[in-house]
Amino acid sequence: MKEIVFVTSNKGKIASAQKDLKNIVVHAYEAELIEPRSDDINEIARQKVLQAYSIVKRPCISLDAGFFISQLNGFPRTYVNHMLDTIGINGILKLLKDEVNRNCEFRSCLAYYDGDEMKFFESKSPGRISNEIRGNDNEKKWSDLWFIFMPEQFNKTLAEFSTEDFDQYNKIKEDSCMLKFGEWYSK
Repeated sequence: MKEIVFVTSNKGKIASAQKDLKNIVVHAYEAELIEPRSDDINEIARQKVLQAYSIVKRPCISLDAGFFISQLNGFPRTYVNHMLDTIGINGILKLLKDEVNRNCEFRSCLAYYDGDEMKFFESKSPGRISNEIRGNDNEKKWSDLWFIFMPEQFNKTLAEFSTEDFDQYNKIKEDSCMLKFGEWYSK
């Protein structure tokens, strides 16, 4: 069975990788990687996987994501954690209070590096921002954005999703960058 090292301090990302990469053993390596300043998630993922490889000296992956709100010219882009630490999801709701266009999307990029080859896997999850905070905290949540993000074709936030909703969503959404990586790496 193939193995990969995932260098991150985010336990939610590790749980997601272990769930999505069924035929690959995911070795979690907890480390705080320096988060480069860039609006380009691919560049951030590239720099993080290079850092990760310098630590573990084995094939590894790193993941970066951004959240892009159409009406706010893409804000917060790759600065999601800073936005959550400053204005939070309540601030986002205030900024969009009278706005009709509430379109947004998550964009993710997984970078793989083995010391020679680097590959990128990208995915997008479009949706809308709800008018209020909705749903409950749960173990699947990896961001407070779950309380305001309604995926395309759904009228509820991720925090309101049942197991059946997640099953339906997983059938219709674009494969995650993790699944795309797993398909490539397994071959």
